[in-house]
This record gives sequence, structure tokens and C-alpha cells, in this order.
Amino acid sequence: MEKNKVMLVDGMALLFRAFFSTAMSGYYRINSKGTPTNAVHGFVKHLFTAMNHYNPSHVICCWDMGSTTFRTEMFPDYKANRDAPPVELLPQFDLVKEVTDSLNIPNVGIKGYEADDCIGTLTSQLSEESEVLILTGDQDILQLLKENVKVVLLKKGYGNYGEYTEQAFYDEKGISPTQMIDLKALMGDSSDNYPGVKGIGEKTALKLLQAHGSVDGILENLTSLTKGQKEKIERDLENLHLSRKLARIYCEADITCSLEEASLSIDRALMTEKFNEVELGRLDSMIG
Repeated sequence: MEKNKVMLVDGMALLFRAFFSTAMSGYYRINSKGTPTNAVHGFVKHLFTAMNHYNPSHVICCWDMGSTTFRTEMFPDYKANRDAPPVELLPQFDLVKEVTDSLNIPNVGIKGYEADDCIGTLTSQLSEESEVLILTGDQDILQLLKENVKVVLLKKGYGNYGEYTEQAFYDEKGISPTQMIDLKALMGDSSDNYPGVKGIGEKTALKLLQAHGSVDGILENLTSLTKGQKEKIERDLENLHLSRKLARIYCEADITCSLEEASLSIDRALMTEKFNEVELGRLDSMIG
């Protein structure tokens, strides 16, 4: 019997990508009610293109639920470098979930956690029995790669993907996907605004992990490091431990979504009615 193929969608990654790809040229696709729909339109296009390409049997869409999470409690500056969402995007946050609902695709999110944590939790719940495909634009998710789990990274345009398996990740980086947590602990993350160890970049961090396996392994072998590396790590020990906590995707969030709920069964009449109401043009013709 063929395995179920569950596509877990990082809704925020698709929505933001869709918004900025048109907003850069000042195009917001305003409907007759005065609501911008450019992000929702592009989100649906990304989603349908991927569904047509990978033909999943089940689809679940995961969302951030506000900007405060357990990470901001731990480190108030987490993601503090990001601008507030543009005003044209604000009404599209609820609208995109309504559109997803009309496709009978479950929307999953939990206060205090990011979409990545929902994806991580569902991956650990579902990958035992099913093949899991994660659709995102965010490389952080690569730490979840393992048997039965593939990550599909959106590239420029529609239908262009970077595909990763556990082996492909290892071939590219020379470390395992779970070691990526320690990689980010060492080098930090400027887009998420956490520090890592000042003065240690990706190249050095990869070398250290290839030699010692983990942050713990590095700390046990500090005497074998160069003087400069040892000094940098000792000086930034607190940030190293904090960054490791921030980098780890939490896979035990209090969410579940059954395969039954996630089974892909689009009701054409319901979809078309919603698409017409939002004025999404002929997007409903993209899906069989």
C-alpha cells in the first residue's frame, strides 16, 4: 500500500513571499471591497503549484499566532530587527485563513509558538507512518530532516524548488540536520536577531562541528582549539547557550491534526464561491 504523503505548509513563508514579490512594484491587487489581495492571490498560486507538482494526499497549513512567543520571553530582542507588517498585508492575515478553510485544509497555530514549532511537532507525530513534505522558504526548517521527511524550499518565481533530504543536506554541509541547531548556536542568526559567538562564522562553526560533533563536544575540547576560537567561545558562553535554545525548533507543542482532518478533499463549489467573493480571478482552474 502506498504511504500517505502529507504536505506541511509554512503559511507565513508563502504569504510574505507572495506579498513582497508584487508589493515591490507597488501592486496590491485591490478588490471591489477595497481589500488588498496580492498576498492571498500569490499564496494560493504557490500552494496550488506545489500541490500539482508533488500530489500530496494530505495538506496542513501552519501559522504564527502573533509576535510574542516563548523565544521572545527568553530573549526580548528575538526578531526585534523586523519591521511591522505593511498596512496592506494586515487584512490578508485573516483572509488567507478563510481561503485555506474554503479548500478544506486545516489551519494550525498555537499562541506562544511559531509556525516552525507547529511544523516540527506535526512532523514528529506524522513521519512514523507517513511521508512528510515541508513547503517553506525558511532554511531553519532543514534541522527537521530525517527518514520520511523532505524539505521543499521555495525559490524565485513559481514552481522552482530546492529539495532537501537528510542525505542531500549532509552532502552539502558535511553535518547532520540536527547539528544545524548547534551551527546556528555558534554563528547566530542575523535575520532572527540573535547573537551566537561573536567572530565565529559559518566556515569555522562547520569545521568545529565536523571535528567535535556538538557544542558540548566543543566545550569539552576547548584546549584543542586555537587561542582565538577558545577566547571567543569563553567570552560568549552565555550567548552560545541562549542561541542554541532559540535555534531549536520545538517539537512538543500542544497541537495535533489527524490524517482524517488533513485528507485533501477540495469542494469545488465551496472553493469557487470563496474565490469569487475575494475576487481571486481564475485561480480555481489551477487545481484538478
